[in-house]
Amino acid sequence: MPEAMEAVRRLLGLRHRGRAEDLPALLHDAAPLLGASTAAVMLVDYGQLKLYPLRGHDSTGLAPVPVDGTPAGEAFTTARATMSDDCVWLPLLHGAERLGVLELRTRAADLDELEVIAALVAELIVSRRGYGDAVEHTRRREPMQLAAEIVWNQLPPLTFAVDGTMVTAVLEPCYDVGGDAFDYAANGDILHVGLFDTVGHGIAASALTTLTLNTYRNARRSGLGLTDTYQSIDKWIRAQYPGSFVTAILAELDTRTGRYRRISAGHPAELLLRQGRSRPSPVTPTALPLGLGNMLGRGPRLTTEQLEPGDTLVLYTDGITEARDRAGALFGLDRLTAFITESLGLGLSAPEVMRRLIHTIVSYEQGELRDDATAAMIRWRG
Repeated sequence: MPEAMEAVRRLLGLRHRGRAEDLPALLHDAAPLLGASTAAVMLVDYGQLKLYPLRGHDSTGLAPVPVDGTPAGEAFTTARATMSDDCVWLPLLHGAERLGVLELRTRAADLDELEVIAALVAELIVSRRGYGDAVEHTRRREPMQLAAEIVWNQLPPLTFAVDGTMVTAVLEPCYDVGGDAFDYAANGDILHVGLFDTVGHGIAASALTTLTLNTYRNARRSGLGLTDTYQSIDKWIRAQYPGSFVTAILAELDTRTGRYRRISAGHPAELLLRQGRSRPSPVTPTALPLGLGNMLGRGPRLTTEQLEPGDTLVLYTDGITEARDRAGALFGLDRLTAFITESLGLGLSAPEVMRRLIHTIVSYEQGELRDDATAAMIRWRG
């Protein structure tokens, strides 16, 4: 225990002066205090396909590790420690967000101590990432287009959980996304969720997406309800980008009661699963797309769904269901429903279901998406 506390003390020294790229060398020096010969941070890439050593001193010579089919990948996908004869891998979790794994070469692992170290390392990665580009250099495996850079910098962490409620999302193509986005916020008992699909692609679409996201946040933080939020976003889009539009789901979930309220602004209906079976989807649309709301003589219609403990909602853009195979066959709602149902039936976590879904969509379109594809899952356990 004294040695482990010394390792904690050394790591905490990074809080006040240091960068993410300093972490590999610090961990290497602290490894003997944890009963390990080496310690390394492995971060997942944007495509969530492989784990790569965090760029920095003492990280050279480490090879990337596939997420699928490896002990390190198992620790990442299950969010639980895995062990071999001479190595242990611990998930790096920032809240519910999966960052990667901590790898230690050791034969005598005290998992309780190492889990504390892994939690601290995850916090250091997140708190230090804004002071340099080491984390981004590690996670990017190909050049990111400017439109995607703009969108990713607007987004919250992919996964969040509180009091039995989880929301998690995925976006592709991760290096060239421009028109799709999502947002959420947990305020008291209310989980606010928005999913957006902007017309067009590239810089123009990312600029419109930026306006939409920030208008959504401004309305939410100003205390506006869903109807007024819709009208605020609609007004600003018409003023700044006349003729453009954004389809969206604007939703609120009362995490205490399971009351789900939403506006569907020209967007595909959510998929609702209960006890492993698909339920009738909420009515859609209930309003015109954002930016076109003035064409209708009435305001947006709000619908309410009462969730039951264990229910799952899947929000998605049309890039998911309209993905096409070589023969031109759509992926479609039936395939999406079957995929989600089967994956949850296997006991996979919500973030892992989303990771596998987006890889399935990319594979279905032979690696070249015709449109941005975004999905978000909300699970309510009551």
